[in-house]
Amino acid sequence: MTVLTTPAQIDAARLLALRAMLKLEILGMSRSKSPSAYSILKKDYGCKGTREKVLAELNEWRDQLLNQGESK
Repeated sequence: MTVLTTPAQIDAARLLALRAMLKLEILGMSRSKSPSAYSILKKDYGCKGTREKVLAELNEWRDQLLNQGESK
């Protein structure tokens, strides 16, 4: 079991969850009565562009994060 203890770890987990939500939004699913992942990413993280471009940016970030973990 992994425990997230630092603010950076918690923020990374939040971004990964938003990435998964954005993928579902692109496929047509939506959250009822709450902000979309796309709007949260734009507001909190300053992402710009279409949903697809934002997803591409998140995929690049995730790949960089995974590559850093492998090099340790």
